[in-house]
Amino acid sequence: MQNSESSIKQELGGGLVTFMTMAYIIFVQPAVLSAAGMDFGAVTFATCISAAIATAFMGIYANLPIAQAPGMGENFFFTYTVVLAMGVAWQEALGAVFIAGVIFLLLSIFKVRRYIVDAIPNSMKHAVAAGIGIFIAFIGLLDSGIISKSQGGVVQLGNLQSPHTLLAIFGLILIIILTVRKVPGAILWGIIATAVLALITGMIKYEGIVSSPPSPSATFLKMSFKNIFSPQILTVIFIFLYMDMFDTVGTLLAVADAGDLLTPEGKLPRANRALISDAVGTVVGAIFGTSTVTSFIESTAGISAGARRGLSSVFVAILFLLSLFFYPLIKMIGAGVTVGGATFHPITAPALIIVGGMMTKSLNKIEWEKIWIAIPAFITLIAIPLTYSVADGFALGFVAYAISAIAAGKAKETNLAIWIIAALFIIRYAFISG
Repeated sequence: MQNSESSIKQELGGGLVTFMTMAYIIFVQPAVLSAAGMDFGAVTFATCISAAIATAFMGIYANLPIAQAPGMGENFFFTYTVVLAMGVAWQEALGAVFIAGVIFLLLSIFKVRRYIVDAIPNSMKHAVAAGIGIFIAFIGLLDSGIISKSQGGVVQLGNLQSPHTLLAIFGLILIIILTVRKVPGAILWGIIATAVLALITGMIKYEGIVSSPPSPSATFLKMSFKNIFSPQILTVIFIFLYMDMFDTVGTLLAVADAGDLLTPEGKLPRANRALISDAVGTVVGAIFGTSTVTSFIESTAGISAGARRGLSSVFVAILFLLSLFFYPLIKMIGAGVTVGGATFHPITAPALIIVGGMMTKSLNKIEWEKIWIAIPAFITLIAIPLTYSVADGFALGFVAYAISAIAAGKAKETNLAIWIIAALFIIRYAFISG
């Protein structure tokens, strides 16, 4: 490992930059999970406390400058696929997150995660990540009013003259400019500026800035394991586990590479401790009432500012705890705007569009020139947003991969895990309803 030395000033400065670049999750997460019927304040508490505990654990136990919080992608799968599309109660969804976290923790402790990670083709890892990114951006476009559902059920261009849509467009343009100019915390500054404009125009009401933290009672220990062995919930657990595992591994490697933290052999020191920290965060998050916790790629911003050790992570954790005392501000920004009986989120929606777009950068790593790889990757990529379901898009893509492998004469080279996954999904859709 190289360049691991830094001063306390660098660590604190790097931690501040990391927090600023990922603080948007404090506003976005409660907005997303409240759509599943969960209490906004309780989710805010769960988001901040789980991020603080996981990030502090990462800093103290793994001594790495990597921050954690409820992940983008996992939160949308939780709300829009599991709860709203599949009809699973949010309490049962939390139970699935908890079980997935425990399994991930055991896999990390017993160091068997590498086999699972290596079993999934890189093309499918990249396609799933990009597909979720497009899905998130799609939700952002709907939440902003830039696109809307047509009478025939297909989307169309929204009313661009509507005040809430114009507000979202302002926020989107500002975040684009700040991001391109590489301004630290571009998304957070864009959200704040858009909120100020919303206040000036009377679109949202001022409700204060500082208060006591919200109560976690509405979601704390509300997990349900009633239908934990049903095929539906088992599928959900598997997808949560998959998303968390590859999110974490991919982010850890990217952050370590950016900070020159890898050994000469290309390995991340204390990687297993980092994975355990992530799993602990997910378990704690489910207990308090939020979706899967994972490592944030935004940690690279803090590393660029000088963070090299776990002290920066501890500082980020403290900032997440302090954020709980700004609940009126969080609720004012994240609660949304009601227009004609429908709720829009013009302040946070632009962040979803930008974050979703950033998640598609892995597409250039797919071997598009190999048609047998390109077809299942494309099906995965397009099926996730069009089925409005990460699980269904995931399933269609892996079944397509198995078929393509057979057609290309690559069956013997394909990992056994692919055949098992494809077979389980075929059985799921062919014989099990709901």
